[in-house]
Amino acid sequence: DGARIRDKLLSLSDYEYKCTYTNLEGPIELSDHLATIRLFPVTEGNRCFVEWTAEFDCPSDEANQISESMGEKMFQVGFDALKKCYGQR
Repeated sequence: DGARIRDKLLSLSDYEYKCTYTNLEGPIELSDHLATIRLFPVTEGNRCFVEWTAEFDCPSDEANQISESMGEKMFQVGFDALKKCYGQR
């Protein structure tokens, strides 16, 4: 939706195919945010499995809404962009 998102890279491992970052600015107010993206090879074909996780603190009455929003507006959009760029053709 054009919202500005700023993240800070905390770690990057070429060996583990993993990066960890924290959110500095975005449309969702979070605290103690820590996210990890990790790639795992798939044994058949030229593919991989992407695992994207996030931990954060937020008011308990907003946890479900924030989790759903993060899944739909951040993770799914990211997965769709990866698939468009690197997906099987």
